[in-house]
Amino acid sequence: MRAMPAVPACATSWRQVPTGDDVVAVAERAALGTTARVAVWPPERLLVACTAVDQVLAALDQQASRFRADSELSWLHGAGGGTFMLSNGLAEAVGVALAAARWTWGCADPTVGNALISLGYDRDFAAIDQQRDEPPAEPAPAPGWQLVRLDGPLLRLPPGVRLDLGATAKGVGSDRAVRAVMSAAGHAGGVLVSLGGDIAVAGTPPHDGWPVTVAEGPDQAGSPGSQLVRLPGGAVATSSVTCRRWRRGGTMLHHIVDPRTGRPADGPWRTVSVAAATCADANAAATAAIVAGRQAVPWLTREGLPARLVGHDGEIRCLGGWPTAGGRPIPVPPGSHVYAEGRPPGGSR
Repeated sequence: MRAMPAVPACATSWRQVPTGDDVVAVAERAALGTTARVAVWPPERLLVACTAVDQVLAALDQQASRFRADSELSWLHGAGGGTFMLSNGLAEAVGVALAAARWTWGCADPTVGNALISLGYDRDFAAIDQQRDEPPAEPAPAPGWQLVRLDGPLLRLPPGVRLDLGATAKGVGSDRAVRAVMSAAGHAGGVLVSLGGDIAVAGTPPHDGWPVTVAEGPDQAGSPGSQLVRLPGGAVATSSVTCRRWRRGGTMLHHIVDPRTGRPADGPWRTVSVAAATCADANAAATAAIVAGRQAVPWLTREGLPARLVGHDGEIRCLGGWPTAGGRPIPVPPGSHVYAEGRPPGGSR
C-alpha cells in the first residue's frame, strides 16, 4: 500500500484522513465555520487539491462572510445601502442567491440577515452564547429579495437590508473548489469537496460513484437516520434544524429562518438532502424544502430533484429516484437553476 502524500506547507491546517486503501487520498480542516473535506484520486493530486481549495475558500470568506468585519459583504452593510460595484466573486455569490430566491418562490431568501441577528445569530456560530436567559428580539421578517437589484457587478442594496448568503454560499464554495482542483490538476482523475456536508464532485468518480453518507450532522454519520449513497456526478447538500441550535429565554432556536415570519422554520421536516447538478442548486433546494414544509414534496417532485426528507417523527420519505437502499447511486439531474445559462461559470475568485 502506498503512503498518502503529505499535505504541503502552504496548507498545514489540513489533516489527512486514513482511507484504508491507496486509491483515494482525503484531507480535512476547519473552514467557514464548518469542516472542509477534500477527496481526490489519484492520491498524488492531494497536494494540488488542498492548495486550490485553500485559495477558493479564502476568497469566498473575504467576499461573502457577514461575520468578518473586513469582508466585502460587511463593507456593504456598513455603508448603509446604496449602489455598489462588486468584485466578480461577490457578484456571482449574490447573483446565485437571488436566482435561488426566485427559483424557490422566496423560501431561500438572502435578505434574512436582520432576522438572524434578531434571533442571536450575529457572529460566527462557535462564538455564540448558546444558553441565555433573555428572549430573542422581536422577529424581523425578510424585506424580500425583490428589493435587491443586481446588474452584472452593479448592486443596488436598499438601506437597512442585510444579506445572508447561507442558503447558497457553501454550495457556491464547493462548486468553485471542484472546478479549481480539476483545473489545477490538468482535468485528470476526480475530486470531491465537502463543506459541512454540502458536496460537489467533478472529473471521473471512483468505481460507480463517490461514497457519500448523508446525515443530520457531521458527528452523526453512523446514526440510524444516516444513509450511504453513491454520487456519480453533480452534487448533494443537506439542511437540518438539528444543527446550529441555541437557546434564548427558554426557547430553542435554529439557523434556518422562514423569511415570511423572521422565525426559525417550524415545518414537518428536520432534515432534507437534495441532489442536483450543482451544489448551489442542492444547497438552495434543501434549505427551501425545510422552509416550505409540506409544500416541499410537490415542489421537489415538480422540479425533478432526487431528495430524502426526514420528519420530526423520524419517518423518511424519498423522492425523485433517491435510492431507498444504502450504497446505491443517486440519479443526478442535469442543468442548474441558479447559475447563469444553467451551468457554473469557469471560475470566480
